[in-house]
Amino acid sequence: MKFVCLIHHTQEAFAQMSEAEHSAMQADSLSYDRELMDQGKLFLAQALRLPDEAKTVRSRRRKPMITDGPFAETKEQIVGLIVIEARDMDEAVQIAGRVPLARTGHVEVREAYSIHD
Repeated sequence: MKFVCLIHHTQEAFAQMSEAEHSAMQADSLSYDRELMDQGKLFLAQALRLPDEAKTVRSRRRKPMITDGPFAETKEQIVGLIVIEARDMDEAVQIAGRVPLARTGHVEVREAYSIHD
């Protein structure tokens, strides 16, 4: 089964990290990605640009409406995602619990499925 793990974090938490803490978090994240890849459990791992660089697109009357920034007006934003293979939700949650950014943010885990099946 495939699961998408959406990694949520605040800009404030990143801003409060020292250069060394930020570098250590990145190194830990890369190391964990490699570990999951070696286990055959990682399909995709991506960081996302800052929310202020985002565009939100809605389609109304078949015309796109584009606004700057994320749709949600929240402190926590999605800063990255991983797509993993796990036997069930319990294993997916265990994998997500070891994501380094979960130490200071949180990870939302959702089972992915194909609408073609």
